[in-house]
Amino acid sequence: MPDHRSLAMAGSPEPLGRLRELPRARGFDALRRYRHLLPWVYGTVLTLAELLVAFMKVQAGMYLHIGLLLALLAQATLAHGSREYPLYLTLTLAPLIRILSLSMPLAGFPLVYWYLLTGLPLFAGASVAAYLAGLSLRDCGFRPGSIYQLPVALTGLPLGLAEYLILRPQPLVPELTWADLLLPALILLVFTGFVEELIFRGILQAAARRAMGDTRGLYFVAFIFAVLHITHLSALDVFFVFGVALFFGRVVSRENSLLGVTLAHGLTNISLYLVWPHLL
Repeated sequence: MPDHRSLAMAGSPEPLGRLRELPRARGFDALRRYRHLLPWVYGTVLTLAELLVAFMKVQAGMYLHIGLLLALLAQATLAHGSREYPLYLTLTLAPLIRILSLSMPLAGFPLVYWYLLTGLPLFAGASVAAYLAGLSLRDCGFRPGSIYQLPVALTGLPLGLAEYLILRPQPLVPELTWADLLLPALILLVFTGFVEELIFRGILQAAARRAMGDTRGLYFVAFIFAVLHITHLSALDVFFVFGVALFFGRVVSRENSLLGVTLAHGLTNISLYLVWPHLL
């Protein structure tokens, strides 16, 4: 009676089939074991693309952002039906932000209107991504929250002052008058305050917390948000924004509401670009 070794040598399909499948099975086991690191790999590529745009060659950074967008779409397709699917799908919004800002014909418009012109397609893309990811309005923070939202909103003024002292940007309006301030302030409130908070603290954070857990998801989204500020050419500002993103993220995680952080983000940018440059 031959043993299993002689059957294998004689060409028995079962043992040989198992031997052939062993390396492949180990490969898939390794992928599953380290799949929690894959979002950070994409985050690293995003960082490299932003560094290229900021310090080396804008065109090369643009190509890398486009490649990252396509890779994330492919990754989302492969992950369809898993808990990582919403994360990879909504993470496409990060390279999309830079692709739109670099590719749209904005040169003929005043700088403040750039936020409007890039914010409209971003809002549309964010809405589609949230729908495809299966995120409800409540998942994305569409609820009023508690009275705690008011002091959170007011943090926008000192945060704007702190970032102004770091960046010292030129004012986006010629004079500090209501006529000059009203429309630019509304644009900044809606298209930086609301749209950016919807993307990062609403949609992306909800997806990241599902895929990575509350703490790691929070830090991951703060990292992505900070990386997209590399083009301000200030390492101090990147660390500052990372801290602000953690604060905003914890507020939304606790309150499940975007109201306070939307107002705080809007006030930060209104004071940063419209108010403090005229006062200091």
